[in-house]
Amino acid sequence: MKITFNNFSCLQGDGVIVPILEDKLITPNDEINNMLAHLKDSEKFEGKKGEIFTFTRTCGEGKIQDIIVVGLGRDKELNNEIIRKSLGSACKKAIALKCKKVFIKIINSTVISEKDIIKSMVEGLGLAEYSFNRYKKDKKENSLDFTLGNTEKENQEDNKINEYIKEAKLLVEATIIARNLTNEPANILYPETLVERVGEIGRESGFEVEVFDEKQIKSLKMDAFLSVAKGSDNPPRLIVMRYNGNPQDSNILGLVGKGLTYDSGGYSIKPTDGMVTMKGDMGGAASVIGTMSAIAKSNLRINVVAVVAACENLISGRAYKPGDIIGSMAGKTIEVLNTDAEGRLTLVDAVNYIIEKENADEVIDIATLTGAAVVALGDKVTAVVSNNNEFYNELEEAAKVTGEKFWRLPYFDEYKEQIKSEIADLKNLGGKYGGAITAGAFVGEFVKDKPWLHLDIAGTAWADSASEYSIKGGTGVPVRTIYQLIKNRQK
Repeated sequence: MKITFNNFSCLQGDGVIVPILEDKLITPNDEINNMLAHLKDSEKFEGKKGEIFTFTRTCGEGKIQDIIVVGLGRDKELNNEIIRKSLGSACKKAIALKCKKVFIKIINSTVISEKDIIKSMVEGLGLAEYSFNRYKKDKKENSLDFTLGNTEKENQEDNKINEYIKEAKLLVEATIIARNLTNEPANILYPETLVERVGEIGRESGFEVEVFDEKQIKSLKMDAFLSVAKGSDNPPRLIVMRYNGNPQDSNILGLVGKGLTYDSGGYSIKPTDGMVTMKGDMGGAASVIGTMSAIAKSNLRINVVAVVAACENLISGRAYKPGDIIGSMAGKTIEVLNTDAEGRLTLVDAVNYIIEKENADEVIDIATLTGAAVVALGDKVTAVVSNNNEFYNELEEAAKVTGEKFWRLPYFDEYKEQIKSEIADLKNLGGKYGGAITAGAFVGEFVKDKPWLHLDIAGTAWADSASEYSIKGGTGVPVRTIYQLIKNRQK
C-alpha cells in the first residue's frame, strides 16, 4: 500500500475520504460542510457509526472529486476498531468508485490519542485494500495512493506522524503475509514450498530460519507429528524461526503455529464441503510467520522462537488409523480415536521441541483446531485456554489496542480427565462435550508448567464473507495482537 502524510493536499487527487463524528461535523472544506448540513437536515447522513454517503464536487480547473463521508458515531464512544472498520468501508467504496489518488482527513478525537488514531486509520485502509487474485486471468489490482492530512492543524509533527504510519504499514504487511499464506491452494503451498516462502520472508525481515527434514524429525522422535504426515507423498518439514532482539536477556518467548497445509481428515474423512477450505488449516502457522516478520522488521527488544510442524493429513496405505497407538517426542503414548483430531498431535511435538530444544520460557500456540470453538464462540472470537492469569491478562491488554477478540475458556482438572486413555497415556479426543477445552487440555499436557496460551482460531482465521476491512478467506488473525503483546513488554 502507498500512504503518506501531507496536511494540505486535500485538493489533490480524485477522491476524498472524510470520517465524521456524529457530534462534530467538521470537514476540510466549506463546500463539503454545506453539503453535510444539507444531508443532516434531510436525514440522509448524520455521522452515525457505520453510515457512509458519497457525492461528487467540481474543484480546481474543472476536476471532479468523489467525496466519501463515513460516520464514526459519537466521540465519547469512539475506539480503535470503529476507526478501522469505518476507514475500511470507505476504502472499499473508493475502490468501487475507481479512485486512484485519495486524500483522507485525519480524525480529531478527545478520547483517543493521535498515535492510535493514525495507526487505526492506516490499518483499516491497508487491510481493506487487500485482495487475493493472483490466479485470475484478468487481475484487477487495488492500488490506491493515500494521503493523510488535517487542514485544522498546521503544526503537526511530520516525523511523529510518519513513524505511526510506518508501524501501521508494517503490521498491515505482516497480516497480509498471513492472509496470503492461508489463501494459497494446497497444490501450490505444501511443506516444502512453505519452507521456501518462510526462507524468503526471513531473509527480507531479518530472522533466522532452520529447517528439519523427515530424517531429522524422526531422529527427534516426533512420532505424533510423523504419524499425521505419513499418509501424504509430500514429506513433512519442521520449520524453526529465531529472532534474537535482546542478546542481554536470556528469556525466550515461544510461538507455535499449526501447520497443516492441507487436512482431509485422514481416515476420519471430512465431507467435501468441509475440505474445500482446508488449505487454510495452517492459519496458525501463517500467523506466527507474519508475527515474526513484524517483530523482526520493528527491531523489538525481545527474543522469540517460532516453530511450525508442517505436513498434510491425507489417506494412503501408510496413513495412521483410528485405534492406533502412537508415540510423541515427550515419550507419552497417545491412543488415536479420530484422525481428524490431527492438529493437536502435531502441536504437542512442536511444543515439546520449543521447550526442550529452544529453551522457550513461555509458549503461545495458535491453531485452527476445533469446530467446537466455533460452536461455542462463533467466528468473531478466538477461544483461549491458559494456565497463567498474568499471561492471559497480557493478551487481553494487547487486544484492547488491536480490536481482535478473545475469550478465555475454563481449564479445570475435570477436562484433563476426559483425555486420559485406558490403554495409553492420553487419547486425542475427549468426547463430544467441551471439545475446544479438551483439545487445549491435550496440548497442555506437554507444556511442562511453562506459562502458556492456547489460541484456537478455527472460527477467526477464515472469513466466509467479506467485512469492513477483510475479504472472504484468510483474515491474518491474530498477528496484530501477538505483535502488540510482545511490543508491550518493552515498556
